[in-house]
Amino acid sequence: MIREGGFGKGIEMGTLSEQVLTAAMAHPLEKALDVMVSTFHKYSAKDGDKFKLNRSELQELLTRELPSFLGKRTDEAAFQKLMSNLDSNKDNEVDFQEYCVFLSCIAMMCNEFFEGCPDKQPRKK
Repeated sequence: MIREGGFGKGIEMGTLSEQVLTAAMAHPLEKALDVMVSTFHKYSAKDGDKFKLNRSELQELLTRELPSFLGKRTDEAAFQKLMSNLDSNKDNEVDFQEYCVFLSCIAMMCNEFFEGCPDKQPRKK
């Protein structure tokens, strides 16, 4: 639950998704954070440790949620290199912190793309 004082002050884990989805005036960034967290847990809960993505869970997440990142074909060597790079503690799984670093890198790449192409920047509505 998001307590009095605003987002980030006294969040009880496990209820953020409910709060964001049911709040009449949820802000876009709050919704985006909810999607990041809930997507991780949607896939991490499938096999083994429910707080980490194993190799197959990560591959399924990328295939279904970030299809343009992987492209049409999944190159096994490229996927293995990605998994190795994400797995900073070398436990052969991707925890939430490693997943967030990955999403941050993708966001920075998107930002760099738009900075380099001013005519392609998203326009404010």
